[in-house]
Amino acid sequence: MFTCRNQSCGTEWELSDVVIKNEGQGLLFRCPMCGARNYVERFEADDGAVVYEQLDGRPYQD
Repeated sequence: MFTCRNQSCGTEWELSDVVIKNEGQGLLFRCPMCGARNYVERFEADDGAVVYEQLDGRPYQD
């Protein structure tokens, strides 16, 4: 499950609800509700399945 990092949104999404793509700054999904960028990292599980994990603190926040 992913959570929109936009403070005013915070909506939770399943992988099937979002489109993960690279817009030139790494892998991300745009929140379907507010359009905010939410960065993810791609991993390959032991069984070969592709898994995405949401990154904390990206873009950098004070």
